[in-house]
Amino acid sequence: MSDRQTVSPFRGSRLLIIALLGALLAGAAELPFGGWIQIPILSLVWWQLQKNHIHSIKGSLISGLSFGLGYFVIGLWWIYISLHDVGGMHAIISAAAVLLLATGMGLFFACACLPLYLKTASRLRGLVLASSWVIVEYIRGTIFTGFPWMGFAEAQVNGPFAPATPIFGGLVCTFLVIWISWEILQLKKQARFSGICIISAIVLSQLVGIWAFTKPTGEPLSIRLIQGNFEQSLKFNPQAIQEQFIFYTAAIKKQAADLIITPETAYPWPQNNLPSGLIQSLQDFSNHSFSNVLIGLIGETSQSQDSQYTNRALGISPNMPSYQYDKSHLVPFGEFIPPGFHWFVNAFNVPMSDFARGKPDQAPFGIQRAQQETINAAITICYEDVFGGELATRIRGSSKPVNLLINMTNLAWFGDSQAPGQQLRLSQLRSLETGLPSVRATNTGITAVLGPNGQVLAELPKFTQGVLEFKVQAYSGLTPYVMWGNAPILGLSCLLLVLGAIRQRRI
Repeated sequence: MSDRQTVSPFRGSRLLIIALLGALLAGAAELPFGGWIQIPILSLVWWQLQKNHIHSIKGSLISGLSFGLGYFVIGLWWIYISLHDVGGMHAIISAAAVLLLATGMGLFFACACLPLYLKTASRLRGLVLASSWVIVEYIRGTIFTGFPWMGFAEAQVNGPFAPATPIFGGLVCTFLVIWISWEILQLKKQARFSGICIISAIVLSQLVGIWAFTKPTGEPLSIRLIQGNFEQSLKFNPQAIQEQFIFYTAAIKKQAADLIITPETAYPWPQNNLPSGLIQSLQDFSNHSFSNVLIGLIGETSQSQDSQYTNRALGISPNMPSYQYDKSHLVPFGEFIPPGFHWFVNAFNVPMSDFARGKPDQAPFGIQRAQQETINAAITICYEDVFGGELATRIRGSSKPVNLLINMTNLAWFGDSQAPGQQLRLSQLRSLETGLPSVRATNTGITAVLGPNGQVLAELPKFTQGVLEFKVQAYSGLTPYVMWGNAPILGLSCLLLVLGAIRQRRI
């Protein structure tokens, strides 16, 4: 038997182990202390990759791709539910779509693993590996409109490095997770150096959490978050839509509050075609009760002389003109069809929307209160709270200080999966980065109130119909991350990559 015949099965089993570790890593993110648990699992990944004797770029890419496939197939399987169970797409095509997306995301992981191929000293290699991961994750979150979902940073809301987020953003969590997981692997070779690195990173991250960059402002807001729990399949049923109108309108008018919020597209109908008098009745309620109301519906805008729909949040305040926020960062294939792919939608009769984009610099929603200063809230709709850099830019460039984050979401598309928990962690990360509290109004869950440190203060159970009532303290001020964005961590990572390349050339 030739060497090639004996080695190939062995390497194949190694690749399978690496893929299984990736799957285990994705599953760990859903656990209460997932951010801590992921770190030793990543150490096992680096150990397996080293055992795989990577001596070429090709070997590094294949191993990294195996890791990424295992991670993303488990982490993104809820997309199958939206395509097959809700969208009606054939099971094979739906499964293939998940596998294709997981492969695409896995390629990013493969590129991030390339420093393992370098022959630099192990002390520097860990820093170069962490830097590579930061750069690749940044690219993953920007190229082709970006898809940074399932990054390691979001699990750190339950991990050791979350306190560093207000200074350098979520990417610093990625850097520290990769670097420290590498140093754990090096403990046997260089116990003192690696031990100091591990302890120092964790202790310093916890210590920086002492500083508060934002502070309370004004009296707490009374809020009511309405969770309708309507199945996505009913969105196209006229009778069900009418029932939805009745439920949300009645729930809004049931009790006054400083702020009342419905989920994304709670009124799943174009604004101009809503039942006669509905918006006016909500305005009358707002005027009489001095309540601010924020509802999700389908907006209409005129672009290039053609009327197009938008995913809109409509704000109604006492004795004030209505406010509107149109979703700016749309989901490819979910909310807009990328150029060149209309044939796919037509061929398979996939029920996909094609919304117009809102402007990226829309003003915050002003929450009016009697004899008190206006509280300004930055709104994100569903998928938009994945992009921390974009939100930080909006807050930094806002003409009015932002005191509160609002996310309106409908995750009924994804059934009883891990998607709601994943997005809740992303909202927690946004609160950490900005130092601002968040409120989340969702259709099926997770409707919640978050503190400025990302802590969940209150939530409704998933797949229940109800209203979450709570007092929310608004905050003022800017964190270093909001002021600087991702520039510091990207600059450091680029510097370390250049240093690693110089050391590689000298070997």
